[in-house]
Amino acid sequence: MKTIYVSNQKNTAADFRTVTDAISSIPVSNTEPVTISIAPGIYHEKLTIDRPYLTLIGGGADSCETVLTYDDYALELMPDGMKRGTFRSYSVFIDTHDVTLKNLTIENASGDSATHGQAIALYADGDRLFFDHIRLLGHQDTLFTGPLPPKEKEPNGFIGPKQFAPRINGRQYYKDCYICGDVDFIFGSATAYFEHCTIESLARFKKEDSLGPDGNAKIQGYVTAASTAEGQKYGYVFSECRLISSDCTDASVYLGRPWREFAKTIFLHCEFGPHIHPERFHDWNKKEAHDTIFYAEYENVPAPLTPASFVTELTPDLEKEYTKSAVLSGTDGWLLD
Repeated sequence: MKTIYVSNQKNTAADFRTVTDAISSIPVSNTEPVTISIAPGIYHEKLTIDRPYLTLIGGGADSCETVLTYDDYALELMPDGMKRGTFRSYSVFIDTHDVTLKNLTIENASGDSATHGQAIALYADGDRLFFDHIRLLGHQDTLFTGPLPPKEKEPNGFIGPKQFAPRINGRQYYKDCYICGDVDFIFGSATAYFEHCTIESLARFKKEDSLGPDGNAKIQGYVTAASTAEGQKYGYVFSECRLISSDCTDASVYLGRPWREFAKTIFLHCEFGPHIHPERFHDWNKKEAHDTIFYAEYENVPAPLTPASFVTELTPDLEKEYTKSAVLSGTDGWLLD
């Protein structure tokens, strides 16, 4: 297996000083496993990973020491006077299959969602994508798990690198990751399995502004916004994850809402902080979607007391259909060896 070494410290031996140059050195039609070993440091680069069979590994003791960061955001005006939009705001864009990222932090450092709008840290679109001990930092729309839905609802809503590409569902596996954000910060259409992850909700409102005129908590955000394609068996599955918040008011965050009408999101054996709303999920005022979405949970802590009417409590038999192997193995047996 070939290994390429990257360090942006001039006094350190390396093959390249930027991650961009390291990726560009690999043939687009690559068929052999290649590892890019990235030394600790902050790499301010807008990255596109479009070579398959590639592994990026950060250096240091944990995922805090190697940081891939950029700061584009949706409300930013482009030279032609148009706003950048969500899907051109990414810091790291994966547009291929068989990619592994380990021990890295990926950050969109643009700032809060109120003044910057959507700002993607990781745009992941491909099959057999594996993320191990990755930190994803952002506010609104931190992680986009492509592909895009079939059609945009607003003109120019999908401007970006995959606007006109075929919509192909891929499998993504997130293991021992940390993901933070506020509104819809895990969103998209992929089949994605999150295992032993820590999901942190950030507050949009300061504590003194967190209550509405009725005395109830303002909604601080939504963890997920799935756009699972019609007929797709799996959407998002969260297994043994911790959902935390240090600054969101109690009952102010929903587990998810449907970006599209066939959204599928399931939480299994997860631990919820008091910030999670007792109804668990929101319908985004799409009453017609109650018959098409699939929101479910199984043996979470605390147990649901007043879930919304469209939330399913799985039986033990149904829970077996959402194991990692069932969701991700596919016809090629991915992750089974």
